[in-house]
Amino acid sequence: MLVAVRTGILGGTFDPIHIAHLHAAECAKYQLSLDRVLVIPAGNPWQKADRRVSSDEDRVAMCRLAVEDVDGLEVDEREIWRAGPTYTIDTLATFPEDEELFLIVGGDAAAGLRTWKRWEEILDRATLVVIPRPGSPKSNIPGLVMVDMGTLEVSGTEIRSRVSEARPFRYLVTPRVYEYVLSHNLYAKDHRDDMVG
Repeated sequence: MLVAVRTGILGGTFDPIHIAHLHAAECAKYQLSLDRVLVIPAGNPWQKADRRVSSDEDRVAMCRLAVEDVDGLEVDEREIWRAGPTYTIDTLATFPEDEELFLIVGGDAAAGLRTWKRWEEILDRATLVVIPRPGSPKSNIPGLVMVDMGTLEVSGTEIRSRVSEARPFRYLVTPRVYEYVLSHNLYAKDHRDDMVG
């Protein structure tokens, strides 16, 4: 009898991908005995419509640099190639029905899950796996699993701000992502005017 593949799904803007994302993915994989965790950059994230997001090319490149040579972590571009706003339920529908899915989200996102498109169907299709976030309200979603990883107070907003102000950020991302941000002049001060949030 074939055993269903257990796949973790870690979606996000990843602008940039940072150590808290990677630690969460690894902890979820270990805790839930997942076969793989897919890092899925959002193509057109409806919840980020209030700010400019770095190009798909840059965000995918940083994700690939962050997870290369890491066993069990893979970058998946299915949302990048899909036209229109990115909704989680549509992404889940692209997986085979016999694949067991685990949706990995931050505590803040879990608390707002009921605002998501067809959120009840999301819970029917995937197990909700929650990453603790400092100050996030507790979610009362039934059946959720909390990731045992402690808390890392790292955010893309903070990193972009640090880069734009020429403050240190080297150890908030992997070495290759750090070099990519610098060599591609991402988040430079003259690009910050329309990057808020």
